[in-house]
Amino acid sequence: MKKTRNYLNRNFKRKRRRDSLSTERRSKLMSKIRSRNTKFEREFIAALKKATKKKFKTNISSIKGKPDIVFLNEKLCVFLDSDFWHGWQYPRWKHLLKNKFWRDKIENNRKRDKKTTIFLRRNGWKVLRIWEHEIKNNSDFEIKKLLKKLTRNFA
Repeated sequence: MKKTRNYLNRNFKRKRRRDSLSTERRSKLMSKIRSRNTKFEREFIAALKKATKKKFKTNISSIKGKPDIVFLNEKLCVFLDSDFWHGWQYPRWKHLLKNKFWRDKIENNRKRDKKTTIFLRRNGWKVLRIWEHEIKNNSDFEIKKLLKKLTRNFA
């Protein structure tokens, strides 16, 4: 069987294999994964600070969904979504997940993301979601896209 790979070089057609790590080591590894201030978020925010003089805040918990970046004056929320936890192309690789717990977790994350986006837009916010792989592939382009939307204010 020929392996099919996407542009991220991931093989979504493969069968699930047994975990090479013990349960304890996997648990320890997974506990180190953070929900904010991840490497790609820190790098994107640092580059954004250099690219604009507009003021923004990060991880504001008073706004539903706790957006990663908020431009209060422009009423713009930016979410930097990781490919795994927010399920980019999830239907293609959900069969690789270990058990129902992980499938439910990612499906619930995706549903919550949609509900949050709808809620914020109905309450006058502009919402922009940027995927982790888009930032890693070309963060300069994503920053330019964000700044363009800011100046046009989603006109």
